Amino acid sequence: MLRSLKDLEQYTVCATDGDVGNVVNFLLDDERWVIRYLVVNTGGLFEGRHVLISPISFREVEWSNQRFHLALTVDKIKDSPSVDVDKPVSRQHDREYHRYYGYPYYGDYSGLWGTGSYPGLLAVSDSNDLPLDLAEAPADVHLRSAKEVRGYHIQGSDDTIGHVHDFIVDDSTWMIRYLVIDTSNWWVGKKVLVAPSWAGNISWEEKVVNINLSRKAIKDCPEWNPTAAVSREYEGRLHNHYGRVAYWDDGERRVRVSPPPQHPG
Repeated sequence: MLRSLKDLEQYTVCATDGDVGNVVNFLLDDERWVIRYLVVNTGGLFEGRHVLISPISFREVEWSNQRFHLALTVDKIKDSPSVDVDKPVSRQHDREYHRYYGYPYYGDYSGLWGTGSYPGLLAVSDSNDLPLDLAEAPADVHLRSAKEVRGYHIQGSDDTIGHVHDFIVDDSTWMIRYLVIDTSNWWVGKKVLVAPSWAGNISWEEKVVNINLSRKAIKDCPEWNPTAAVSREYEGRLHNHYGRVAYWDDGERRVRVSPPPQHPG
């Protein structure tokens, strides 16, 4: 299911032996557009320290009760590596985190999460080929705060379009399927969805996302209702409008969405 990232903030994070805190932010992979970590405010539990929690460690998610249950103890989380979550996180720290928890490092594989598409697969993997000398691992910027990227300006092919307002994520793979673009600076009251794969280059220094879409194409796109779930039917109309191949498609044909069946009565 696709969900708004903002809607997941303040979810409670629960270890096997007690609550840890509440989600206040997320770290996104700036290459693959995947949410790699939840940033959790532990309140007074760990002297106010924020900790990172990977979807790899999820045991169960109670969507109705807004609770993430982890296969980790409170003490294990307490002793996890510290990180300044207000700054971009390097690949070196990312590897250190995985080594601490004994998870294979996803970046060493071609899949979204290791050899597969789901984070839970790494938790049960027997392989772990992390480097012994973490100092030799690349220290390049790798993970970025979702709150920071919100507000980035969107530059279309012919004019400015708006700014990043939110993200729509797949709750099983944690891949970011769409950026929610607020166009209210030039068109009051409309928010639209744009897939990260449609973006051109991103200037992290200038905080600008360049997309290969015109202002008119954005204005004429199917209306998005933020109070409703993102359905496959709507996604199909969105991809058809932009002339894009759908991510669930076979990659050889464009989306063709049939109208929903009409039920009598």
